[in-house]
Amino acid sequence: MKISSIIAGKKVETISASASVHDLVNALNTHHVGALVVSGDGKKVDGIVSERDVVRAMPGKLDQLVGMHVRDIMTVEVHTCTADSTVEELMTMMTTLRIRHVPVVDATGNLLSIVSIGDVVKNYVSELDSERQALKDYVSTAG
Repeated sequence: MKISSIIAGKKVETISASASVHDLVNALNTHHVGALVVSGDGKKVDGIVSERDVVRAMPGKLDQLVGMHVRDIMTVEVHTCTADSTVEELMTMMTTLRIRHVPVVDATGNLLSIVSIGDVVKNYVSELDSERQALKDYVSTAG
């Protein structure tokens, strides 16, 4: 199955690298998401920042966190996929790289959406359930 089926109608939230960590935490909470794509124009992926990045910035710097910006804690080396990537490819990437959010880009690198590990698991469970139901129907009619 292609990633395009997961991202249909799914909006991606972005934040500027110059935004404060306070603004970041508020945006994560407001949008009920675990990560935001860092982008100055909403199209180019400049980085990604997640709840995990905020937590990792805290030890020894809790008093400085208020004055920090997204650029201070974001991940710059972003792994992306395309809408034509398969769910299996994405599962492998997420597992191997131990990442939970992957921006989806078009052929020119422009941001289309984002896929979380939750999206992938939900899709995988749905596929397994469909296969289980198909096998159950096959067995019940084969008698």
